[in-house]
Amino acid sequence: MDSVPTKASNGGGRNMGVEYVLKVFMGLIFVGYMMIWVVMPTKLWMPNWWVKISAHTLSTNFGFQGPTLLIFTFPILLLAVLGCIYLHLREKHLKETFKRGEKQRLEAWSRPVIVKGPLGIVSAMELACLLMFVALLVYSFSTYLSISFSKLKPGQNPMWQAKLSSVALRFGLVGNVCAAFLFIPVARGSVLLQVLGIGNEAGVKYHIWLGHITMTLFTAHGLSYSILFAAGHKLELLGDWEKTGVSIVAGVVALSAGIVMWVTTLKQIRERMFELFYYAHHLYFVFILFYVLHVGAFFFTMILPGVYLFLIDRFLRFLQSRRKVRLISSRILPCETVELTFTKQPGLKYNPLSMVFVNVPSISSLQWHPFTVTSNSKMEVDKLSVVVKSEGSWSRRLFDTVSMAPALEHLDVHIEGPYGPSSCHFLRHDALVLISGGSGITPFMSVVRELVVMSGTLGSPVPSILMICAFRNSDGLSMLDVLLPPSSPSISGLDLRIEAFITRGKPESEGNDRKDKLLRAVWFKPSRSEAPVSAILGPTKSWLWMGAIISSSFVMFLLLLGITERYYVYPIDHNTGDVYPTGAHAMLNVLFVCVSIATMATLAVMWNRRHSPMEMKQIQNLELPTPTTSPSAWSYNADRELESLPQQSLLQATNIHIGARPDLTKMLESYGEASDGSSIGVMVCGPDSMRDEAAAFCSSALAYNFHFESLNFTF
Repeated sequence: MDSVPTKASNGGGRNMGVEYVLKVFMGLIFVGYMMIWVVMPTKLWMPNWWVKISAHTLSTNFGFQGPTLLIFTFPILLLAVLGCIYLHLREKHLKETFKRGEKQRLEAWSRPVIVKGPLGIVSAMELACLLMFVALLVYSFSTYLSISFSKLKPGQNPMWQAKLSSVALRFGLVGNVCAAFLFIPVARGSVLLQVLGIGNEAGVKYHIWLGHITMTLFTAHGLSYSILFAAGHKLELLGDWEKTGVSIVAGVVALSAGIVMWVTTLKQIRERMFELFYYAHHLYFVFILFYVLHVGAFFFTMILPGVYLFLIDRFLRFLQSRRKVRLISSRILPCETVELTFTKQPGLKYNPLSMVFVNVPSISSLQWHPFTVTSNSKMEVDKLSVVVKSEGSWSRRLFDTVSMAPALEHLDVHIEGPYGPSSCHFLRHDALVLISGGSGITPFMSVVRELVVMSGTLGSPVPSILMICAFRNSDGLSMLDVLLPPSSPSISGLDLRIEAFITRGKPESEGNDRKDKLLRAVWFKPSRSEAPVSAILGPTKSWLWMGAIISSSFVMFLLLLGITERYYVYPIDHNTGDVYPTGAHAMLNVLFVCVSIATMATLAVMWNRRHSPMEMKQIQNLELPTPTTSPSAWSYNADRELESLPQQSLLQATNIHIGARPDLTKMLESYGEASDGSSIGVMVCGPDSMRDEAAAFCSSALAYNFHFESLNFTF
């Protein structure tokens, strides 16, 4: 949980009161929503008075899905809209200052309790929520079976077939519970995750958990029916597509697409053939489409909230990705790493640990890769930087392309984001231990720069920093050269110590290697078709615009659906479900959802772009230090940049260990002894072994004042 911001004025105090009311109201809505899933197997959520209302009013005007729209879709979308208001108030009116060392609510629940295993590193809170969710699934499945088995009559067809049919159906019904939450964690600008303070890595982890459970249940659903059809010599039913009712072949297609995505997520396949995993996951569109055709509009509206919020996020990303951004320069490091610097809208603010997704059409027009933003929006108001390490086929081609200078004078780039945490939660600690391996140091560049800015602000408490970084060879030390920008302010007010480990290398060769390999900077020619990196919904009221898109698009969807159902479908079908084709009915719902989202999101983006043309034009006309002589002047040795005072201070703060690996347990233990019980935040971004060792120490009883956080982005 994020710490409580302190108020800066009476107005801030009133806003804190509004925030508190919103949080309580959102909590009540979520509890009520979960209770609906709890009582759904018993149908207690449909008392007689509700059946009458839904039959005479909702079903007549909105079809069979009318009641489920109100019960399952409306609460989550209302929760999202309230969350947008909450985030706007928090961002707009409150200055977040964290009380260092203050004990946080539920702090003990955030400590790791599982370090190694298929679930990864799991905190006590995550484990408790996971167990409660699994308990809900087990309860739902057992209740469904108990009720359905009680209705079976002995004289029917073979009892085992009747029971298997009931089990197969209930596997699908319980799978819907998982599918309702499946898409919420992977929306990059997820409102609900931001409200809960859940980061990108945790969101992906929850999506993986939900994906495994969902596909296990849906696969069991499909296999059970396949066995049932085979036993009755009716396998031809797998290709059946009824005009009304359940379309079996659509379910087969949806399950097949889901299994392909599921198999390619296996660690061995994902790590060795990432592009196969990446492209296979685009089958989610096929999965959703044929899932809807299989179950119909009624069950689709049960999982609609997660899909709805995901589609809004996906369409906004599509609109943002259409614009080329202005790449102004790059710095090429000896460790086959490149720092890319873009212009950005000065009003665009983001917190440390934010990330962007980068696309370079000349390398691949389809692939988008996540990178941590290394720049700081307070220190570099008109620039945004990322550091890319040459580790895969895509990043290798990018490094080779940028290294072609001076032959390369321009490079087209598209960006989505930035996405990141809603607060600088790490500021609540008295000290920070930043542990990285290789390119894992990049998230900490923004953290260090944030603390440099704070150290220059009078009266701002700044945590001390111990940075432990490991590199394979001495070339990796060049990553420290871009820890700060060339025009960085003084770091004399920052308590920083860097312990750099070179795991492969000889002490006598390290100095010569560093002298012979210097950074090289490349400037790119600007193009008038390019624009600075900017927030798709504006720099100041983006959360309000998001809430407006969610609410207005849902109203538009209801209007389209209500008109169609009342004046077109109902006169034909009269809610019997036996006349109007089920597939066509479901596709109308999908069409209205897509049209509503596309219309309202496009209008919001166009409005924001129309009201900020002057600032964008000024940035586009920005004069860059372009050479007037020969193309070779675009590239130069950047060693003179490293002679600045901040870089000298970094060198003085750095201890280099050659041919050794960091003993994290020992280093953390000694650091804790010297801290005298102060709050210590431990942030790790590196190999699994490094992450597991740090998590194991932080989970021990002796490390009561250590607070672990993993930053490994496992996309």
